[in-house]
Amino acid sequence: MFPNLDAEMARRKITRGTLAGLLHMTPSTLSMKLNGKATLTLPECIKIRNAVDEKLELGYLFASDEDEVLQH
Repeated sequence: MFPNLDAEMARRKITRGTLAGLLHMTPSTLSMKLNGKATLTLPECIKIRNAVDEKLELGYLFASDEDEVLQH
């Protein structure tokens, strides 16, 4: 659902399991949040961004596949 997040995590070799541990949640909970099946809060987005790269903008990192469709 968030292709930029997936790409940045891949560049840094950060797995969803590692990220889930940093956020103190199970990998399945993180997966549900990143797939849009559960609510992802702003504080969680900020923690994710900080774990991946605190210099990245939230709008870039959490742009969804749907955002891409809306822009065209």
